[in-house]
Amino acid sequence: MFNWNHLESFLVLSRNGKLTIASKKLNIEPTTISRRILKLEQDLQTKLFVRNNNGYILTDSGHKLMSIAERIESETISISENFSSQNLNISGIVRIAMPEGLGLNFFSQYLNEFYKSHPEICIELIADTRSRNLLTKEIDVSINLSRPKTGKLVAWKLTDYHLRLYASLEYINASKPINSSKDLVEHKFISYIDDLIDYPELKYLNDLENNIKIIFKSNSLKAQLNAVNKGIGISLLHCFIARKKENLKILLKDEIKIKREYWVVVHEDLIKLKRVRAVVDFLTDRVEKSKNEFLDY
Repeated sequence: MFNWNHLESFLVLSRNGKLTIASKKLNIEPTTISRRILKLEQDLQTKLFVRNNNGYILTDSGHKLMSIAERIESETISISENFSSQNLNISGIVRIAMPEGLGLNFFSQYLNEFYKSHPEICIELIADTRSRNLLTKEIDVSINLSRPKTGKLVAWKLTDYHLRLYASLEYINASKPINSSKDLVEHKFISYIDDLIDYPELKYLNDLENNIKIIFKSNSLKAQLNAVNKGIGISLLHCFIARKKENLKILLKDEIKIKREYWVVVHEDLIKLKRVRAVVDFLTDRVEKSKNEFLDY
């Protein structure tokens, strides 16, 4: 009879590759994980990992066990979900990662509405430009800018959204006129720091195909928005955010409009969890009700 604790340690270590990380996730000592892996290897009479300077790498036997252990993990989650929470409020932690614009300027604005129905769920929101690995179960839900091509993942499009070129009234009044995209080379731009973003879809300015001058960069969309609002420069901004700023005006409305997508992505095991389902269903429904906010025609 296999010990589930041993299999759980094997799964967490195989997903993260390092004892220190697995130790933090399981809240146990690294030596305990090492002993569990050794015992598992002895029971199975096979080597599950190759140890090197980069951490723990799965062997062929390790990959075979990984597939089986994930099925066991899925069934364990199902048992817990179906029996331990019967007749109780849905509770637990749901960690969701999404781009900053959607997280801070939309999702978090409707949390009161969510908690009226689900007061026992704790949402952990990660709102930035980094992509997270759902396969390691570092997070429960990810909002991506494109559909994932591989992995045991469930995905569906949340919505399209538009970006326009915006400037403040102060900037417009103090700068040379912008009558066509050819005039953009004479102006100052605001953008992301390329090497601090994981999503190529966030490199919006590439779509302009102009030799533009960027004078301020930030991995924070809020910082970019503030810089545009203060007249530092111009930038491509989300319509559902920028249109709420009375001081910001669209430039080249008939010429420049960029479309991007938001996708909900969940590990196929976690989509069965009621607390995860509650969060993604709420977000999907809330976006559907606000569809026109994300588009600009």
